[in-house]
Amino acid sequence: MKTYQPISCDFHSELELFALRRRPVEIRYANAIGKETSIESIIHDLFARNGEEFLLLPDGSEIRLDQLVSVGGKQLAAHCG
Repeated sequence: MKTYQPISCDFHSELELFALRRRPVEIRYANAIGKETSIESIIHDLFARNGEEFLLLPDGSEIRLDQLVSVGGKQLAAHCG
């Protein structure tokens, strides 16, 4: 997998709001082979591990934040400062 690229601070804040709301949201992301995938799920938590940030879904699945394409219709923005 490529080196982690931090996401924009504004987009990270949006993800935190989605997590607080605990409502299903469309999550579009690039899977392990780079194919765009779409799921509907609740964002259970956001966390960091080894300098990378992740979304945690209720089933225990993790999505690295720089793999996101859009969440709740909001497009991933360029990285933070």
